Amino acid sequence: MAGDSDSRSRVPVLLILIGLLLATITGASLLSPDPASTPQTAVPVAEPSALDKLIDNAQQSLRRQPEDAPQWARLGAAYTEQARITGDPSYYGRAQGALDRSLQIEPIDNGEALIGLGQLANARHDFASARGYGEQARLLRPYTGEVYGILVDAYAQLGQPEAATAALKSMLDVEPGLAAFTRASYDLELRGRVDDARAALERALSAALSPEDVAFCRYYLGELAWNNGDVEEAAAQYAAGLDARADDVTLLQGMAKVAYAQGRTDDALAAYQEITNRVPLPGYLLEYGELLQAAGRTEEAQAQYDILAVQQQLYAAEGSTDDQVAALIAADHGEPAEALRLAEAEWERRQSIFSADSMAWALYVNGRYAEAITFADRAAELGWRNASYFYHRGMILAALGRSDESLAALSEAISINPYFNPLQAPIARATIASLE
Repeated sequence: MAGDSDSRSRVPVLLILIGLLLATITGASLLSPDPASTPQTAVPVAEPSALDKLIDNAQQSLRRQPEDAPQWARLGAAYTEQARITGDPSYYGRAQGALDRSLQIEPIDNGEALIGLGQLANARHDFASARGYGEQARLLRPYTGEVYGILVDAYAQLGQPEAATAALKSMLDVEPGLAAFTRASYDLELRGRVDDARAALERALSAALSPEDVAFCRYYLGELAWNNGDVEEAAAQYAAGLDARADDVTLLQGMAKVAYAQGRTDDALAAYQEITNRVPLPGYLLEYGELLQAAGRTEEAQAQYDILAVQQQLYAAEGSTDDQVAALIAADHGEPAEALRLAEAEWERRQSIFSADSMAWALYVNGRYAEAITFADRAAELGWRNASYFYHRGMILAALGRSDESLAALSEAISINPYFNPLQAPIARATIASLE
């Protein structure tokens, strides 16, 4: 399921636009102002997270020792993570500046900066560059788990699953902790091994020490349950995560999906409005818009799609492009030619099951069904039990007149997760009824 809120959601987007104007800075200006020189107000603030504290400590340290290359690298990596959490892509520019500064100070044996650059490249969906940074970092830091985490993520997205699994094994050898177990879970899920994926996440949860780590593991346990249609288990995992970290937006988004699945549409929409006001991530905006559209609130839905388009431009301005997802959005929202252009651009960069699915769906909406099914076959080759992929495959097969195969694929989509998308699940059910 993919969504967003009313015009009040434009406030965070405006803040991000301001952030982009401030982001093209280097050196000491990559640090936030010294608190001693900043006027204080009586406005209450939320309890800072561990990441906030890490950034603050790094900034203070660099004011005292501005030539500390490892500290610049740590700050850059923290900025990359902050972009993921806040939905503010201006942090990518700050991360790039901090990591470049680290390499400028120490250009030779600087594995930490290479690791940070690899993480940043993965976050920006520049997976080929991430692979390159990861391979360089492996030569310098062969016993550091983060190196292999970069490679696992990059290889998986580049369509090199065997290389990803090999990197994962190395990661489990050198640092068998939370980061490795969560990646193992994803690798197993992509191969259709759902029970093994759950066991890996439970192993990760047993290694979680901080409230943030517990919330992280609970969210992905909830996602695994949600993606396989177990709404009650998903709700239990999201709730357990909120017990550890009550303000975690990912868990609130999970509970919003549960509300939608349970027929509490107003509750779901209210939750998405709050979520997208706080963190206007493209995925949340899309999910909110589609839920509004499914509820018949088309003008409000269009407002969210407009915000989503602006947000995608902001990410692109910071060097982050995701043509695979953009192609699916264009295909689902009446832009077939643009969908195919984006899908083809992504396929040139990486031949993965993810980009294969985008190509299949873009070709389908352009009426090129025979070509579409070859890409749908490619998307299915690892055995991932993804309801959206089965839906795409089923609709392509229906267009080809292969009714029995279409019925099987669409029925599988609904069996995996009957709530996979508020707009597409009803189409799947209607198509099943017509085929039967």
